[in-house]
Amino acid sequence: MSAVSPHPSGASHPRPQTDPIPAVGEAVAADDPLRARIAAAVRRVREQTPLAQSFTNFVTMNLVANAQLAAGGTAAMSFIPDDVLATAAMAGANYVNVGTLMPFHREALADIAAGFARQGRPWVLDPVAAGIGRTRTAILTAMREVPPTIVRGNASEILALDAMWGLSGGEAPAANGPAGVESMDEVDAAEAAARRIARHLSAHLPQKVAGRVFDDGTGPSPARGAVAVSGPIDLVTDGETTYRLPGGSAMMTKITGAGCSLGGVTATYLAVADPLVAALAASLLYDRAAETAEAASHGPGSFQVAFLDALWDTTADQVAASPILRAG
Repeated sequence: MSAVSPHPSGASHPRPQTDPIPAVGEAVAADDPLRARIAAAVRRVREQTPLAQSFTNFVTMNLVANAQLAAGGTAAMSFIPDDVLATAAMAGANYVNVGTLMPFHREALADIAAGFARQGRPWVLDPVAAGIGRTRTAILTAMREVPPTIVRGNASEILALDAMWGLSGGEAPAANGPAGVESMDEVDAAEAAARRIARHLSAHLPQKVAGRVFDDGTGPSPARGAVAVSGPIDLVTDGETTYRLPGGSAMMTKITGAGCSLGGVTATYLAVADPLVAALAASLLYDRAAETAEAASHGPGSFQVAFLDALWDTTADQVAASPILRAG
């Protein structure tokens, strides 16, 4: 949800460039079972078109829904708690985004989070602009006792949420603070916070979520909460193992709702896979699609169109073959 200053009349429109960032970790082998689980999740979404409903901000909900459809899923949107909870009973997973708050959101989101916990429904939280304002802080703080299955955000948001939930024991480095919805912190600075949050999510998984088993041909894996931190090199962790995902495109920062739609697609994968695999598959799909879209586009407008097409066209094998580094 970046705001971009217009170019002066007649100025060129260069693609955003970033310096190469060293990736840390050991490459996940081509025959590692994790890759088979990621591929199975992508195929399962395309075959089953699972419903993942969203309570997301009205600025980006169109892109969220279109991205979920392009990834192979089905979308539903609502802002009314009883409607959300009724739909949750039939949805495979759910997505909550706290960007662009409205006056009724404080009570509505408290009811929805508590309802998901009662129903034992899996859900993804995007703590957009965590750390800004009393209302946003109150909403996110209340979710500590009824937390999501996956948290997806930028580094500053993850650091702020870790502090709000008091998980660090006073040892966490202070975040530089949010710049609206943009991160002021590097991804690596949020690694310890991401691990703590993931462990907290795992400790609060409803039994229905913890007991889900997906037959992907590699044997069952224990369900754990997961945290995905977006950046030049994405970071995904279940609190025990951390993965870094190189790639993607800086053009993603030039369209509104890239991160929001990633949260929605993460929920699409959560409908058919365990939390860690869902977070990895969604992030990897976005990296590959963004690279394809950058090569085919001429600016933010054509990039967004090309990106939706690339979400549709990217195969399960391409996603699973992506660079993945296991960092311990």
